[in-house]
Amino acid sequence: MAVVGPSGAGKDTLLSAVRQRLSEDERFVFVRRLITRPPETSLHGGAEDHEPVSEETFAALCQNGGFALHWQAHGLRYGIPQTIEPALACGRVVVANLSRAVLSEVPPRYRLRVLQVMAPAAILQQRLQQRGREDADSIAQRLRRQAELPPGLDLRVIHNDASPETGAERLYISLMDCLTN
Repeated sequence: MAVVGPSGAGKDTLLSAVRQRLSEDERFVFVRRLITRPPETSLHGGAEDHEPVSEETFAALCQNGGFALHWQAHGLRYGIPQTIEPALACGRVVVANLSRAVLSEVPPRYRLRVLQVMAPAAILQQRLQQRGREDADSIAQRLRRQAELPPGLDLRVIHNDASPETGAERLYISLMDCLTN
C-alpha cells in the first residue's frame, strides 16, 4: 500500500496515528524509510519517523540490493528497505510513504494500491511553514511540484482537510478496506 501526496498533505501525521492504532495488528507492516536527511532535522516538528543514513551508506545499499525501491526528491535520497519482502511473501499489507514520481517504478510483483492524501494549497503551505525544515524558497518549490500519477492505478483519495483525527480515521478506513477488496 503506497501512501502518496504533496508535501504538507499530512501523510506522516496520518501514518503515525494509524501505525499506533494498528500496532497490535500483525496483518500490517509500516515501513520506516531510509533518508539521507541529517539526523538533527529528524527532531523538527512534523518530521517522519525515518532512518537517517549518509550518502555513502545509501549508495552502498543501492549497489548491494538493499532497497526494494529508491528515489531522489528535494535534494534527498529515499529508500524502502528490501526487508519488506518476507512480509509481502506472507501476505501482510506493507504500508509505505512513497513519492508519486516513483510509482511507475514499483515492480509488478508488488500488488500496488495507492492512497493519495490531498489537502488544499493554503493548508499545504501552512503545514510546510509550521514544520520549520525549509526556507520560503524551498517551500515554494515544493508547492509548485506537480507529479502526475501513472494511469491504471488502484487509487483511493483521502482528503486531509480537517482535524488530524479525521484524516487518520479516513486513512484507517481505506487500509481496512484493502483487506476485503
